[in-house]
Amino acid sequence: MLEKKVSRGAAFGDYDNDGDIDIFLNNSNQTANLLRNDGGNKNHWLMIKTVGTKSNRDGIGARIKVVSGTLLQVKEVRSGSSYLSQNDLRVLFGLGNRTKVDLIELRWPSGITEKFFDVKANQLLIITETQGVTFRRG
Repeated sequence: MLEKKVSRGAAFGDYDNDGDIDIFLNNSNQTANLLRNDGGNKNHWLMIKTVGTKSNRDGIGARIKVVSGTLLQVKEVRSGSSYLSQNDLRVLFGLGNRTKVDLIELRWPSGITEKFFDVKANQLLIITETQGVTFRRG
């Protein structure tokens, strides 16, 4: 049975830390819905959460470059959201069939640049400005 709801906001992020994006819907005068992507992610991934010490606390504006073989991706920590919602501040990189990242280059809003080499795929890294990787889960 199809349930009709009036949605007023959507937030996108990896709720269950499994490398795929889930969606949380905020509904008007109704309960909220979590749409989990449980289809089974067969590709590899890397997620990075930034924690600023000299830059802002969430590292918003940090540019992250990830190199894995011939794959090069550059993403920025953004605080974009939708009405009544806030998206995940962590940055997710899809790696396809690659099992490791050769280089992570992180340029903080403060101007500090840090590099990390030979990082295993399928994990969440918390990188604290000037303190390196302070947490790994995966």
